[in-house]
Amino acid sequence: MKTAQQYIQKHWFWLIATIGGLIPLAQLAWGLWGGRWVDPIAETTSRTGSAAILMLVLSLACTPVNTILGWRFVLPARKPLGLYAFLYAALHLLNFIGMDYGFSLRAFLDDALLQKRFMIVGFAAFLILLPLAITSTKGWMKRLGRNWKR
Repeated sequence: MKTAQQYIQKHWFWLIATIGGLIPLAQLAWGLWGGRWVDPIAETTSRTGSAAILMLVLSLACTPVNTILGWRFVLPARKPLGLYAFLYAALHLLNFIGMDYGFSLRAFLDDALLQKRFMIVGFAAFLILLPLAITSTKGWMKRLGRNWKR
């Protein structure tokens, strides 16, 4: 049986990545709860979008860091960082479509297709992250077997 100290020594980087992934969510909750923001909708959209990009870049950086520097301890952090990227991307999308467009898919698509092309890129990125998040559970890993990594 491992002690807490042994667990922390082995998984310290994973713990830092997990706690670090929650910091933007805590800042978002604190800012919304405190009512300090002039434009909470814009602030929420900006913060969730920035957090999603940051977590995605950090998740994608784990493999090259291991390959180039040989730091294997960063590899277990890929999954939580990727799931946090999906969390913040989902919050970003929900806030954007919900607050800016009142959950009107028609208004969103009209605006995206006619005026704001960056919305297409963001929505496509979310759709790419969706199957990765869904299949990251142990149940899906088991169902997919050897095909999971592919």
